[in-house]
Amino acid sequence: MRAVPGSGCGQRGTMQPSFDIQIQQQTLLVSASGTWERKQAGSCPDDMTARALAALVSEDVRAVRFLVPDLEEWDSLLLAAFHAVAKEARARSVAVDTSALPSGLGPMLDMALAVPPREQAARRTEPGFLETVGDKCLAWPGIILDVTTFFGEVAQSMARFVTGRASCSSRDMWNVLRECGVDALPIVTLTSLLLGLILAFVSSMQLRLFGAEIYIASLVGVSMVRVMGPVLTGIVLSGRTGASFAAVIGSMQVNEEVDALTGFGISPTDFLVLPRVLGLAVMTPLLTLYADVAGMAGGFLVGVLMLGISPAAYIQNTLSFMSLSYVWIGLLHAFVFGFIISLCGCYQGIRCGRNASAVGHATTAAVVSSIVGIIVATSVITIIFTVLDL
Repeated sequence: MRAVPGSGCGQRGTMQPSFDIQIQQQTLLVSASGTWERKQAGSCPDDMTARALAALVSEDVRAVRFLVPDLEEWDSLLLAAFHAVAKEARARSVAVDTSALPSGLGPMLDMALAVPPREQAARRTEPGFLETVGDKCLAWPGIILDVTTFFGEVAQSMARFVTGRASCSSRDMWNVLRECGVDALPIVTLTSLLLGLILAFVSSMQLRLFGAEIYIASLVGVSMVRVMGPVLTGIVLSGRTGASFAAVIGSMQVNEEVDALTGFGISPTDFLVLPRVLGLAVMTPLLTLYADVAGMAGGFLVGVLMLGISPAAYIQNTLSFMSLSYVWIGLLHAFVFGFIISLCGCYQGIRCGRNASAVGHATTAAVVSSIVGIIVATSVITIIFTVLDL
């Protein structure tokens, strides 16, 4: 047995940490003694670890064995020191023996050595443009299948609702109607009124050149009733109600409440999705009618107060160009928008992940998909009614 010079820092049996480094038959014996705690150690452990590594590198060593004959107290400081020596030994294909370590230290060191750092993962870069496009394209078939499955579940739930077999309570339905309808009146009033003001003010800039300011009334009225009222209401409900649906159901998914419903034999589609879909489909046309009136009121304020049009002439011009078919077309838009917003919000909530970031992603995706769906649906309905000359 041969001792390595300068292998300790403090005396054996004292409270100071100490390494005794000896070489016996090509085996490096690393003995730790004293108190190995960070609050008392200072810079001693770093010096001793450096000496042990130097002995491992300079001597002809075939194995490393860790011993703790007089160890009093220890924490992660000792584990880090042993790990540094053992890691260097493994890198040099030197066997490491931890059998003499106590039960609390030996398994932890073995675990640290058994899971080496993933250098390839650390060097991984962000995917390129082609890789990203490829991943998105490959994901589309699964997304389409998932969306189709969800729509099928909602259709089955509606069939159960019609036959009186759905697990949907009237209290939940009334709560959704209040949340989608009455609670949304302030924001719908503000946005619709301002939109009517903007439409009237912008159109007056051109119509005034021809002395046709009176036609501002018909322009604002027809625009609000046929397209602008339903679209504005749909966008407001997308950011307000659709996002709320996704966040609430997503939070229930994170808290495993949806799994609990399934465990009790209650269909999550019946209990969570169906009231929201039906409630929003009913309330969106009603809110659209209210938004139409608020928008025309905004145009009325601009026409009467800023342009000097008499109130009677403004109202008469509005009614003369208004048609009941325009109202029905706007209500059809609103009815379709209600289904789109509720389905997008509930789908993102039901398919939400199991963490907080997934809830945020589901909420954002619900708003984005709802607005895109509203724009696409508006284009399709407009083209259809244009072809039908309605």
